[in-house]
This record gives sequence, structure tokens and C-alpha cells, in this order.
Amino acid sequence: MQRRILIGALAASLVAGTAVHAQDKWPSKPITYVVPFGPGGTTDVLARLVTVKAGPALGTTFVIENKPGAGGSMGSDFTAKAAPDGYTIQGGTISSHAINASLYSKLPYDPIRNFTPITMIGSMPNILVVRADSPYKTVQDVIAAAKAKPGTINYASSGNGTSQHLSGVFFEQMTGGKLVHVPYKSSAESLNAILSGQGADIIFENLAPAMPHIKAGKLRALGVTSEKRSSSLPEVPAIAEALPGFGIVSWQAIFAPAGVPKPIVDRLAGEMIKAINDPEIKSKLVAQGIEPGGMTPAELGAFQKSELEKWARVVKAGNIKVD
Repeated sequence: MQRRILIGALAASLVAGTAVHAQDKWPSKPITYVVPFGPGGTTDVLARLVTVKAGPALGTTFVIENKPGAGGSMGSDFTAKAAPDGYTIQGGTISSHAINASLYSKLPYDPIRNFTPITMIGSMPNILVVRADSPYKTVQDVIAAAKAKPGTINYASSGNGTSQHLSGVFFEQMTGGKLVHVPYKSSAESLNAILSGQGADIIFENLAPAMPHIKAGKLRALGVTSEKRSSSLPEVPAIAEALPGFGIVSWQAIFAPAGVPKPIVDRLAGEMIKAINDPEIKSKLVAQGIEPGGMTPAELGAFQKSELEKWARVVKAGNIKVD
């Protein structure tokens, strides 16, 4: 009996030692960074930005994999089912890790139980934009048209359940007007729909991907979705100035599958936070209208829970469901 106990203890010790050794060697191969949206959108842009610094600091490389669909749910489900070994992480957003939990009746993952928070990259408002040749010159113009001719204005988004989509829903609720939602798989696709004049009249786009087109004069900015004006475009009014009480801010974070060992989480979070706070990266974030983050895993976890509760109330009030 004592021999069996000794053998069992030795086996357990070997397993524990192997696990610790594997953690000590982490990372020993490239890390997959899942982007649950198409190329060119904010989540994709930020993934490539922060990994430029974090990769060398960790002594490895990051492989960006775009897995778009269902408002970020398809890529998130992939990450949720990945091995919790620190070699798969993902860009999580207000959509994939807050809104979708209330929006989809059969979400294939739990945004809390199936993930380990890493850090917040940053937050930003969306911005209501139209083509430069659009007849809409102000937020008031869009409100008037949505009420006078309900169902005649199309607005594009990067998918059902995204902050772009919910911005339009909230806009309808606040104005009593009616818009037609046209979902795409990425910000690049939805922006192309409005730039080409085929498929969209307006869009509540993330500020970062919309900014270059605004500066190039291809899009006209009518209002930001934050309660106050953005320091990146101070000349553009907040929608709340025409519609008191309107306020939505999008956010971008990093998550890993649940169960990743704490030493790996701590090291990954530490290097990602350093990357976000790097002067060069921070200046690029600010230039794109993004307020840099840098939350600890615990802070991000608490913030995410509060966002889940907030959007559950909004979705319920709007009686919105996506099957």
C-alpha cells in the first residue's frame, strides 16, 4: 500500500513538474491572435498594432487569424474551445463579450465562464458618417428623414450585435424614427458599402477605421456617439447635443480561453499592457480616436460584468433578438 502511495505521489509530482516546466518555457512557438471580424476593422488594426511590440518582448511572433461572422460570435466560439495553453488569444469587443450574450438566443459560448480576461486595449466612440455628397448635413437632418420617411434610410454595420448595429437601434429608440439595418461581416465591408454608394446611406462606424476617410474628404462626420465630443475630432458634435441622453462607447480588449495558467496570464497581460503604454503605440491609438486602456485582468473582468448587465437592459428594452 505504501509503495502504491509513493508511486502515485511520484507520478503527480512528475505531472506537476512537467506543467511548471511547460509554463516556464512559454512561449516556445507562435501565438495565434484570433480576430472575430474581417480584415481592416478596428479589432484587426489593433491586433496588429499591439503585437508588433508584445511579440518581440515575449520572444515570439503572433499569427493574426480573422474568423468573422455572427457579430464576433464565430471567432469567439473558436477561442472558447481552444486549448488553455496560452497559444490562442483573441480580440474581444463590446459585441462579442457583452452585447451578444443578450442578443443571441443560442450563443455557443459564455463570455464570462469560457474566457480569461487579459487587458483592455482601449475605448472609442462610434461616429455617424455619410458620403461627402450626401444630402444629410447634420444629425438633425437624419432624424428628420428617419421620422418623415421611415424605412428609407439604410445603415450598414459590421454585423448583428456589434456596437455599430446597436448604435442604430438606440438611435431609432431615441428618435422614434425607423432605419433599415444592413449587416456586413467587417468594418471594411460596411465602409465600402457607404463609400461606393451601394447598400448604405449612413453608418455608425468605429472612429478608428472611419477617420482616414473623414480626413480624406470622402466621408462627412455628423456626430460622435459618446456623450461628449472626441478630442480627436473636436469640431464634430456629439449626437447627444441634438439627442440628449444618447451615449455609446465601443471598447476593444484581449481575452484567452478559460483555464490558462496564471503565470502565463500575468506575463501575457504584463507585456500587452507595456505595449499599450509604449509612447509610440499610445500616440497611434490616440491619433485614431482611441482612449488607451491597460486594465489588469481583474479590472477587465469587473468591467466586462458591468457591461453585460448594461447591454442586457438595452437589448431587453428594445426586444432585440438574433437567432
